Amino acid sequence: MTPEMVLTIGRNALETMLIVSSPLLLVALVVGLAVSLLQAMTQINEATLSFLPKLIALAVALAVAGPWMLAMLTDYLQRVLTSIPQVIGA
Repeated sequence: MTPEMVLTIGRNALETMLIVSSPLLLVALVVGLAVSLLQAMTQINEATLSFLPKLIALAVALAVAGPWMLAMLTDYLQRVLTSIPQVIGA
């Protein structure tokens, strides 16, 4: 196993993690920004106000993007497991 192979496996893992987590992160960012704008316009300074809309939006996003996320993760795991013989040189 060469250092290049280790770096490739690590890079692929990080890329997969970023791709899989991006829908939820983007939804949380958009909802947080919308709630912050609403708080700024109405001058309501309540820290817990943004929690429930984010929670609901993330639950909906997870329900919508969950199957795709699971498919991406299982595909990555299958690629990693099938590459084990090649990586160890068998």
